[in-house]
Amino acid sequence: MKLNEIAIPGLQHTDSGNFILIAGPCVVESQEIVLRTAEKVKEISEKYRVPLIFKASYRKANRSKLDSFTGIGDMKALEILSGVRERFGLPLITDIHTAAEASFAAGYVDVLQIPAFLCRQTDLLIAAAATGKWINVKKGQFLSGHSMKFAIEKITESGNTNVMLTDRGNFFGYNDLVVDIRNIPWMQETGYPVIMDITHSLQQPNQSGGVSGGLPALIETIGRAAIAAGADGIFIETHPEPEKALSDGANMLRLDKLEELVKKLVLIRQTINTF
Repeated sequence: MKLNEIAIPGLQHTDSGNFILIAGPCVVESQEIVLRTAEKVKEISEKYRVPLIFKASYRKANRSKLDSFTGIGDMKALEILSGVRERFGLPLITDIHTAAEASFAAGYVDVLQIPAFLCRQTDLLIAAAATGKWINVKKGQFLSGHSMKFAIEKITESGNTNVMLTDRGNFFGYNDLVVDIRNIPWMQETGYPVIMDITHSLQQPNQSGGVSGGLPALIETIGRAAIAAGADGIFIETHPEPEKALSDGANMLRLDKLEELVKKLVLIRQTINTF
């Protein structure tokens, strides 16, 4: 599937030849942070003609500790996300965790995201497919790229061909991940777009203190490698002040560093397009 064939409502610049950018904070923490981030990523998208989907989870379900932050309330968070579409005209993506959430969240966003740990959950994939929305399935950290054809089959055989896949690294022993760049072309063999999550792939999960660590200094490295390998898009979590973020701050990119990164990745993409 070519970029200009991805017909997500509100998605702009699909004729630019650039990669898709999925960007935003990990979770909806407040209206101020969401709108501030959306304004900046929209500005970058327009400047470099990069197709943009704004990302924020309305609720986080996969947390290490019982007292970890999970959200500000489902309805409040989804209404804040709807405000992003109204104010900036951006398409929206958010995670869902159960089959019951699919139709509920679909009323507010344009793309439903299946978390990596849930990519084999048949009932969840079927429920997401039934909404008719675009579905972004994150590859499980325990799977090869080849294995993701089965997740796609569950969705397409349920009547929905609006699918993309996202890699976020593979487990590398305990408490660490490594990116196997082979998974990009392997997943592209399915004929569907492949995104590289360049922030979660640098996560160091389940640290001894119960909070995941990360290696944000390598975000650019993974991004450059992914675009050079032909990825169709980049997924990146960004926050004005990652050190104060309530979820996954250890592996998010500071918002004021996003433009320089996008600029470099666009140049790599343009170079690839000349061949």
